[in-house]
Amino acid sequence: MIAGWPCPGPSGQSEEYALAFDRGRARRLLIVPALFDEANRMRRMLVETMRLLDDAGIDSFLPDLPGCNESLQAFEAQSLHGWRMAMQQAELHFGASGVLAVRGGALVCPVALPGFLLEPTKGSSILRQLLRARTIAAREAGLHEDSAALLEQGRTEGLELAGYRFGASLIAGLQDASPQLEGQRIIAQSELGGGGLWLRAEPAAAPEQSAALAKLIAAGLGA
Repeated sequence: MIAGWPCPGPSGQSEEYALAFDRGRARRLLIVPALFDEANRMRRMLVETMRLLDDAGIDSFLPDLPGCNESLQAFEAQSLHGWRMAMQQAELHFGASGVLAVRGGALVCPVALPGFLLEPTKGSSILRQLLRARTIAAREAGLHEDSAALLEQGRTEGLELAGYRFGASLIAGLQDASPQLEGQRIIAQSELGGGGLWLRAEPAAAPEQSAALAKLIAAGLGA
């Protein structure tokens, strides 16, 4: 089901959406998605994981980050700090008792919640991949762009990357951001089997990975 939740934003509070499997149970997992195109590639796998967690007696919630998916907020106005505040609000609204943060989601998840980080990554790594994709596309179009110069431009003026218009705040925040661990269990991709879906060119389902992830989470939450 689709649930709404009140979210703080640069222009004031807005109503955002979340995919929710909510039966009012004690175990309530907030899922913080991967960032940018990685979120699209992994969404089907995460939704299937949520269905399996529902069968295991665990409620789960996958909120949109402000400015993404169905959000009416402007993407260019977003920052890592704003996304952290949004995920803290989602935690409170849904009464989450645990968290699963995926890849770059570990940069903005509520750090005080116990739970799991799936292949957490640094913001600089995400930014480097985005810049590399842009320079490759430019080269194929017969243009030359330098990653260092693009990064400097992005920190002051913002930058178009992977179809997203990044504001300067988000670029600067990514460059220095690292996952903050407070006892959460790190899940390696090797524990799920197969390659990471974030590496694929298109979104894909991975039933075996969904099943392995749901099993690890259920065991960790004592279900």
